[in-house]
Amino acid sequence: MSLNAIEWWVKWIGAAAAIVFLSAALWGIRRGLRRPPGRATGWAGRVLRLPFYVLVGAVYFGLCFLLWRPFPLTLSPSIRIVMLVLGALLYFPGLALWLWGWRTLGEMFNVSSSFGAQLYADQRLIVRGPFAIVRHPMYLGVLIAALGAIPIYQTWTSVFVALNFLGLIFRARREEQTLAAEFGEQWEAYCRSVPAWIPRLRRGKKG
Repeated sequence: MSLNAIEWWVKWIGAAAAIVFLSAALWGIRRGLRRPPGRATGWAGRVLRLPFYVLVGAVYFGLCFLLWRPFPLTLSPSIRIVMLVLGALLYFPGLALWLWGWRTLGEMFNVSSSFGAQLYADQRLIVRGPFAIVRHPMYLGVLIAALGAIPIYQTWTSVFVALNFLGLIFRARREEQTLAAEFGEQWEAYCRSVPAWIPRLRRGKKG
């Protein structure tokens, strides 16, 4: 199989994986909009509604479409292979980490924004699965996948998406404020035992 064919397959498999990711996120948003809301911080109660999601989604994907232009680069076959391997090693595990977190959250899945975060009326604190490794595994997975998309697709859209997802750091802070207000000491104990972004290589002794 030629290098061009391998690149073509990786890109299309990556696109299919992205469709699965987006479908899961949209389905979770649709389900969450039907549930009774709970504690909210910032402007979450006013902006996290269906019109907001539609407007932001339209603008975001419109920009992605406009920026879908390849880099003005001519790479040697060896560099193309390195880029493809590096991208695949980041992109696919990143999406897998997000999907693992999505399945672990189940009905607790929700979408926040940098403007604020909203919990459900029957919100539970999920600390198992990938959430036992880092506090924000889904955001970490998205960041890793976005970085992996740059060497795979080599378009300005991939750079825009990667830079855009840095805003997840601010969104995570909003969510932590809301969860701290909701769960108090339980949340504080969880934060002491589980890091936010980088997994601990060694766990300290209990007690």
